[in-house]
Amino acid sequence: MRRFIELAIAVLMVGAVAGCGNDSGAGPDIVTSTAPSTSSGVPDLAAGEEIAHGIDVPWGLAFLPDGGALVAERDTGRILRVVPGREPEQVYEVPGVVARGEGGLLGLAVAADYAETRYIYAYFTAADDNRIVRFRLDGQPEVIFAGLAKAGNHNGGRIAFGPDGMLYVGTGDAGQGARSQDSASPNGKILRLTPDGAPAPGNPTSGSPVYSLGHRNVQGLAWDRAGRFFAAEFGQNTFDEINLIEPGRNYGWPIVEGKGGTDRGFTDPQVIWKPSEASPSGIAISGDTLYVAALRGEQLWTVPLHDGTLGTPQTQLPDLGRLRTVTIAPDGALWLTTSNTDGRGDVRAGDDRIIRFPAR
Repeated sequence: MRRFIELAIAVLMVGAVAGCGNDSGAGPDIVTSTAPSTSSGVPDLAAGEEIAHGIDVPWGLAFLPDGGALVAERDTGRILRVVPGREPEQVYEVPGVVARGEGGLLGLAVAADYAETRYIYAYFTAADDNRIVRFRLDGQPEVIFAGLAKAGNHNGGRIAFGPDGMLYVGTGDAGQGARSQDSASPNGKILRLTPDGAPAPGNPTSGSPVYSLGHRNVQGLAWDRAGRFFAAEFGQNTFDEINLIEPGRNYGWPIVEGKGGTDRGFTDPQVIWKPSEASPSGIAISGDTLYVAALRGEQLWTVPLHDGTLGTPQTQLPDLGRLRTVTIAPDGALWLTTSNTDGRGDVRAGDDRIIRFPAR
């Protein structure tokens, strides 16, 4: 941790001397000293290394097969390619992004068969809705799913390919809780789609994209090594949640927030927090640990994971501000993005940042 603190001080000094690099129109600056990961091991949270800063509200983050990362800037619609030791490079700009409130360019996913198709997927807020497109970095986007209600908040936005090769989508209720219990609405749900955007075979209701319902605002999706599926959900005023997701289950919103719904046919969360402690966005799993990036809570939570059951959360990294996305890289390193420039944080010199924790 001493190494990380020293690096953070150095970044602050750079920021004080250089000012806000993006004001000049230049690309993000970079400070890096990247230690290798082992071929197996867990992320070392005492060995954080900043690999990029000056990023404009980083949101989605997905890895290419070569280990480089694609990072979505929520408000600009740009996608940057980030490689440790190099300056971030813009490689695409998604057309039609309308960034207002919590909306904009949100989740990213790389196709499971990227080597053959070269497809990248993005979830974003457009003029009339939230939608998902796929594209190649040298081509135009193709809309594969549209019609998700949008609002100033509760837009969901996380997308990820599951172990079954299907595309999973976390959506929000767009400010109207009744949508979450309406099986005909895709809002307030986790959706399961084919790579072409159609309802996936084997969904609970044939022909429907809905995999689970009763969600308020899902922004974290992750699978453990046994294929069990977990999701993070923003609560309203009482409880945030980590849920073990199973097909066809109803997770209660807006009738239930937190635990206490099983006698009414709802599925209780495995972990709950007060929103002031968490407001969980991205989640990731490495080995026997679930990592949770907390926005309002301004910390990283680690949660022990054993045979599909989550233990008592512990707080980590309380000095970085709002945390949006946490992801495990192909080499086992943990990548983390801050979200202090999203309009709700206290901006520090150098924000927003991407930090890497090598696996040991």
